[in-house]
Amino acid sequence: MSNAADHDKPPASTRFRKGQSGNPRGRPRKKPNPRPSAFDVVIDRTLTLVQGGVPREVTVDEALQHKTYQDAIAGNRAARREVLKMIAKREKAITEKAPPPSPIEVHMEYEDPRNADEALLILGIARHDPRWTESAAPGERERLLLEPWAVKAALGRRAGSKLTKHELDEARRCAHDAGTIRWPEAVEP
Repeated sequence: MSNAADHDKPPASTRFRKGQSGNPRGRPRKKPNPRPSAFDVVIDRTLTLVQGGVPREVTVDEALQHKTYQDAIAGNRAARREVLKMIAKREKAITEKAPPPSPIEVHMEYEDPRNADEALLILGIARHDPRWTESAAPGERERLLLEPWAVKAALGRRAGSKLTKHELDEARRCAHDAGTIRWPEAVEP
């Protein structure tokens, strides 16, 4: 017969052997809390900027963006690229947050190309086309000419891919001071 004490224990075949731990790996070590990086500590702070004589509290992130905008306007190419990335990121976020278009709106375009034109002008990537300004109808979108440095940079990024004669003619038409640009050879379509 079995004792009442044997009913409280698991079967002998499943019990730990004498001298063997029931927790062989031991208690798990406590993981240390990760220390915040210097960037995290700084980015959460606020600064006081004075604009037009009016003090304003801004985060470090906002202050850095403001400085990047100023550098881009002053002609810093790296800052211009960063601002263009910020604009693209902002446009993407706005598009993602926008409600889905109704079936009627699917075939209509609501993007205002003047937003991009304004950014290109502010960043010094393009300028107004004086030939077009005089002949444009009221309310018609003004045409822009790309600065030579922007065209050279775009041509440099093509990584060996050739342009057709039509594409090169179109690029020349859209470039300011196209005669100063060393154009690549055209390929036949």
